[in-house]
Amino acid sequence: MTDRQHIYEGKAKTLFFHDDNTLIQYFKDDATAFNKKKHEIINSKGVLNNYISEFIFKYLEENGIENHFIKRLNDREQLIKKVEIIPVEVIIRNIAAGTLTKRLGVEEGSKLKKTLIEFTLKNDDLGDPIVSEEHIEVLEYAKKDEIQEMKTQALAINKLLLDLFSSINIQLVDFKIEFGRLGQEQKVILADEISPDSCRLWDKFSSKKLDKDRFRKNLGGLIDAYKEVATRLGITI
Repeated sequence: MTDRQHIYEGKAKTLFFHDDNTLIQYFKDDATAFNKKKHEIINSKGVLNNYISEFIFKYLEENGIENHFIKRLNDREQLIKKVEIIPVEVIIRNIAAGTLTKRLGVEEGSKLKKTLIEFTLKNDDLGDPIVSEEHIEVLEYAKKDEIQEMKTQALAINKLLLDLFSSINIQLVDFKIEFGRLGQEQKVILADEISPDSCRLWDKFSSKKLDKDRFRKNLGGLIDAYKEVATRLGITI
């Protein structure tokens, strides 16, 4: 990797230049939580996330959700379309968990009346604060029509993922996604990754956590949980 042109270094992934229209996305073994206050290297986590994200992005593409994924290159790398990332994260919640329970005192595990969409600003220094649609528009992080497009796609993605995970007896509690602008048309498409790093996934019957909460909450067994998700999805690594 040392001879490649480094484009971006994230908490769990690194982006490298490939050509004018594509990048290489490298999945790292870093596990972080609480805005990097907790950090460990967990062997093979990046490999599992690469395969799981590949599976999910291909599934979404097959079901009408355009995204940046082109192909998996090896155990840790994907070839992706180059996009201009919109600097907000979109959080889709089906069941109360995580920061929602801490901020608003909602009991963890409570089923929400309807799917809840939240936005946070992608800024580690500020702790990724929650922002409103008006913040996003007024501060020019995204245009009004782009915000609506992200919401529309987020709900469509949620429906598809609810169906997918329900079929393997997993509850999709919540998940985080990012979008980018593609090409001169600035078309808004799904980017980044979808994996147990970015989703809360609970076993349908036992509520066992099969996601990064195993790291956040010192539960242990993160790799076994990610492997279980991959196995249930029918992924061979």
